[in-house]
Amino acid sequence: MMPFCNRDGHFRCGYEQLMDGIPSSVLLLDESLRITMVNRHFLEKTRRSKRNTLGQFITDVLPPEILDHAGGVQQHIEQALRSGEAQPGNRIGYRAPGLARRVYYYSVIPLPRHDGSQWVMVFIEDVSEQVRLAEEVRQAERRLALVVESASDIVLSTDNEGHILTWNTAAEAFFGLSSAEVSGRWFADLCSGQDCQEAASKLLAQIKRGIHSLTAEWQLMAGDGQSRLISWVFSAMRNDYGEVIGVVAVGRDLTERREFEKQLQRSQKLAALGVMAGGIAHEVRGPLSTCYSAVQFLEEAGLDEELREQCIEKIRGSVLKASYIIENLLRFARPAADDEMVETDLCQLLQETVDLVANQAKVQQVRLSLNRPPCPLPLRAVPNLLQQMFLNMFLNAINAMPDGGELRVDVHPDDDQVCVDIVDTGIGIAEQDLPKIFDPFHTATKGPEAVGLGLSICHSIARRHLGTIHVTSELGKGSTFRVELPIT
Repeated sequence: MMPFCNRDGHFRCGYEQLMDGIPSSVLLLDESLRITMVNRHFLEKTRRSKRNTLGQFITDVLPPEILDHAGGVQQHIEQALRSGEAQPGNRIGYRAPGLARRVYYYSVIPLPRHDGSQWVMVFIEDVSEQVRLAEEVRQAERRLALVVESASDIVLSTDNEGHILTWNTAAEAFFGLSSAEVSGRWFADLCSGQDCQEAASKLLAQIKRGIHSLTAEWQLMAGDGQSRLISWVFSAMRNDYGEVIGVVAVGRDLTERREFEKQLQRSQKLAALGVMAGGIAHEVRGPLSTCYSAVQFLEEAGLDEELREQCIEKIRGSVLKASYIIENLLRFARPAADDEMVETDLCQLLQETVDLVANQAKVQQVRLSLNRPPCPLPLRAVPNLLQQMFLNMFLNAINAMPDGGELRVDVHPDDDQVCVDIVDTGIGIAEQDLPKIFDPFHTATKGPEAVGLGLSICHSIARRHLGTIHVTSELGKGSTFRVELPIT
């Protein structure tokens, strides 16, 4: 190692200012362990002066707790003098009388002199704040780990390619697989069916491109061999530079919730049928009366052939009309074969639903109109559920107009979604009731007509289709419900 200088005076003159600029405590010792140079930082921290420090043995300046710590600072100094090699640093914990405990980090570096002797330089840095911050970070990490491990929902993370990185206890219990067994495994492999795997791959690719979060519902095979419906929320995992480095996925088992929702849907479907019964009876009674009258004419002897043909045509038309009404009713009342989402034309579904409530609207003197584009609007949906959502909302709007009015259904397609505005001229909703209208079993209607046609169920069905419902209303002027759904 090259000497720092050729003359002690040059060393002292050239490097004293350099040492004073170092933000750590620095001491220069000779071979007898006397202090030959010290920087300003050390003097300020120890509240000493140069006069009572220079020329002193280090054992007279540093307390024994520091010199003897972890094998001894003094021992490392002596070892550096003997070997001429730098000694690895170490941490020291020290509490001065009446002061808080501090943590220091020291290192020892030998410095050869021109006459063959050696100096040794000791660096001592106060790292108490860094240690405290590091401990806070560790505690935060432990708390976060406890939160994830204690969660009843499935929580996992993947890299940008979809390979699993972390896996919490709830995930282990659900899938029956340990964290070690799934580490590095492709997330889409957990999904049931090719369609689900393709959807998972597309979703992860969207997150990778920078989309903040996405939701999905997929059937997954649990560890007990049962296929269960899981609701997922996928969020981008970013580094300190905002770059997407992976995905965090949180999954919740919806099996029991879906069963409860089915029970509510069945009960509310019966309530809807009850509300429509009066209108349907009125509408069916008309064709039946026409048929009865036509039959009476046909029973008369010597009936004119032209009148006979007219009676037959009337009977045929009335029967077809009654059949259409009954068929629409049965299509709504019939339980869905399954809960799988299929390609559905929203325009056709809305037309069928409007036809279902047309009789009730006529009975209550409500003008009903559907304004939709002529072309199909395809989306993935459970048709029976989506029809129930719109039917409940239409009937609620009709019931809000006891003295008649206008119900307008406007369809506005956009690039990747469609808005369905359901506008009525009814009694409106009080401002204090607006935040509660989607609560289960909430109804502002009093009396026997309060069937509670579930806006809570409508909200649940919209969310299941990755959509939303917004409402604006004014007392005495009516309400507007906007349903937003993604289209394919």
